[in-house]
Amino acid sequence: MTYEEFLRSKHITVEESGFEVDTKKINGVCFPWQKDIIKWAVKLGRACIFSYTGTGKTIMQLEWARIISEMSGENVIIVSPLAVACQTQHEAKHKLGLRINNLRDCNTPGNIDIINYEQLEKVNISRYGAVVLDESSILKNYSGKTRNEIISMFSKFKYKLACTATPAPNDYMELGNHCEFMGVMSRNEMLSMYFIHDGGETAKWRLKGHAEDKFWKFVASWAAIFTKPSDLGYSDDGFKLPPLIYNPIIVKSDYIPEGHLFSVEAKTLNERRGARRESTESRAKIASAIVNKSKDIFLVWCDLNYESDMLQKLINGSVEVKGADSMEHKEKSMIDFSQGKIKCLVTKPSIAGFGMNFQVCHNIIFVGLSDSFEQYFQAVRRCWRFGQKKPVNVWIVYSEAEGAVIENIKRKERDAESMVARMVDHTRKYVIDNIKIHHKYRIKNNHNKKMEVPLWMQKL
Repeated sequence: MTYEEFLRSKHITVEESGFEVDTKKINGVCFPWQKDIIKWAVKLGRACIFSYTGTGKTIMQLEWARIISEMSGENVIIVSPLAVACQTQHEAKHKLGLRINNLRDCNTPGNIDIINYEQLEKVNISRYGAVVLDESSILKNYSGKTRNEIISMFSKFKYKLACTATPAPNDYMELGNHCEFMGVMSRNEMLSMYFIHDGGETAKWRLKGHAEDKFWKFVASWAAIFTKPSDLGYSDDGFKLPPLIYNPIIVKSDYIPEGHLFSVEAKTLNERRGARRESTESRAKIASAIVNKSKDIFLVWCDLNYESDMLQKLINGSVEVKGADSMEHKEKSMIDFSQGKIKCLVTKPSIAGFGMNFQVCHNIIFVGLSDSFEQYFQAVRRCWRFGQKKPVNVWIVYSEAEGAVIENIKRKERDAESMVARMVDHTRKYVIDNIKIHHKYRIKNNHNKKMEVPLWMQKL
């Protein structure tokens, strides 16, 4: 291998494996900017769509699946969170006139099938050649079994699409998981090329200063990142969020951590759990009073089982969804709530916080929070999303001893908003260029410049 060949081998190229598609062939229900993204993703063959809730990721991924299936002849498997499969089926049928099969209910696979993550291991993957990951932020657990299995399972697929609103709410490294899933490069390769360790914390990385622009240009070559149509140069008409109204309610606490003589703010995980348990009844009574005196629909989020049990008992007409419930009960309850058939749904963000469209509701109550900002973000966005017509009320009922949890969530929220804004700012130009020009991206290095030896070295 010559030196020139060696340098060329180091070029990072995102190979196009898809098809040119005429915009007229894309379903007319799609907005112009959605058509451009679909066209770009189909041409690339392997792509990510990172866009905020309510921007129509379901429509875009369904159209991508249809076009890829028709043009390649491959069957497509869509993987989604529980209950989102039924919601996706409904949108496919009623908005696009497209039939997809839910493999949980249908023994006869079709051209486009859907299954939830929990049952993916039961699917015969060999009959598919294309995959869509809905709510692909499941890849965030980069050292976890799920992440490794999903990447390995679809590693040889020629056509891939990953969609999520929160690819990396607090950590750029999650982008590496998507990069590896796409088959562009491994997460470790991405880290070594663009990042350095941040001090002594080996789990934290930061962008190399000189590599920042190249990194975002690289990301934009396989991912479209935006929060609203204007980020892509389009009008935001019809895509403006209503007001979000926070209503924090602090419950007095008499909790005294072990080793203390009087009540103090809970710091450790055990102390926070103790403070939460001590104030459960008070918080549940406040939440139930808010719901019971209103005729509106409410979504009540909790974090622990005993909170869920008490809320279900105190709130009139409420339906509780717990982890131990059957998949049928979980799915039916979430679908019924999305259709306005249930006055109050009581559940956890880890169960129903991803993918569902609960725009029918504009009242949210948190009775207990974990330290996960992503779960909090997704839980709020079930209702506060593009298409919501009413101001969204968010009550956060917490013990005064849990102030550390609230401050932690607020800090993470500020960090996430700042990071997303930087992501959009850095990638806007490249994303707009890519989706409108559909060109192949290559990092260019000028290796033809003649090297000059400094005069002081020539005299040695």
